[in-house]
Amino acid sequence: MTIDLKHTPLPTDFVDPVGIAPASFVAFTEGPAATADGIVYFSDIVNNRIMRFDSQTKTTSVWRIPSGRTNGLLFDAQGRLLACEGNEFGPNDGNRRITRTDMTTGKVEVLTSHYEGRRYNAPNDIAACSNGLIFFTDPCYGDRATMELDHDSVYRIDLDGSVTRVITQPAIQRPNGIALSPNERTLYLVDSCPVIGGNRKIWAFDLASNGTLSNQRVVFDFGSGRGGDGMAVDQAGNLYVAAGISRARGPHESSDVPPGIYIITPEGELKGRIPVTEDVLTNVTFGGDDLKTLYITAGKTLFSVRVTTPGFVVHRKPAIATTSQS
Repeated sequence: MTIDLKHTPLPTDFVDPVGIAPASFVAFTEGPAATADGIVYFSDIVNNRIMRFDSQTKTTSVWRIPSGRTNGLLFDAQGRLLACEGNEFGPNDGNRRITRTDMTTGKVEVLTSHYEGRRYNAPNDIAACSNGLIFFTDPCYGDRATMELDHDSVYRIDLDGSVTRVITQPAIQRPNGIALSPNERTLYLVDSCPVIGGNRKIWAFDLASNGTLSNQRVVFDFGSGRGGDGMAVDQAGNLYVAAGISRARGPHESSDVPPGIYIITPEGELKGRIPVTEDVLTNVTFGGDDLKTLYITAGKTLFSVRVTTPGFVVHRKPAIATTSQS
């Protein structure tokens, strides 16, 4: 008799019908950022460190420890590393600030650590314009009793160092991933709120050269499933959104959105999904000498996949052809 192992059902007489779920983490990867010479920096929030992957030698090493519970990473237009030092997966050792590292000298500069005299909740993700403006998200996905600010918001850091709150409730609920269109005229924002009925949306805003946002609109709605986390944009303006989960983590979400990188046009058309075998997908960036290597952080793993359209990253913008896409 041949046994069909591929379709063997869950033995509910022996285990809970809910099935297997993570009991502990040994790593939680986030925030990849790639250099032109093949180095990928990414966060391991659980272990409070930033890792360095050399795509030429295929070796991974610790680059910074402690990291202040760094989450999102991004190179600005001058090639300096921006870091969202957060406040998750650790007892009181998250720095809750935005820093900038000169990759030549190693000097670390604190760009902002407080808003109106209070510490940020847990800086999560970041976007940088070629003119020097910086936008970052500040939700709280951990213990909300630690919040000093009574809102989950998006902020802009201006050239003079001043900070402005530019998006907050009720316009959005829980801001997460953030990215710019290739022409820097549109700001995209993931709104992922892990409560029953919470937003699982991607918003778009018109972005003026002075940093003013307007014309908020929905690009895509993931419905009841796990929505987006981090995202990246290619040179044609398409969004690559890390989203989904294999098994719902509670009543606030369903398993209707399987894990993967969802490719979505600026008009909101879903072009397809790059499946990824590991939960939980967190973020994505473009790298490689041709910007056609997509790096994905998920669970304890850094994945890569080749794509046909090169990505948009602000620190390599001079090499990018002019695009009319949003």
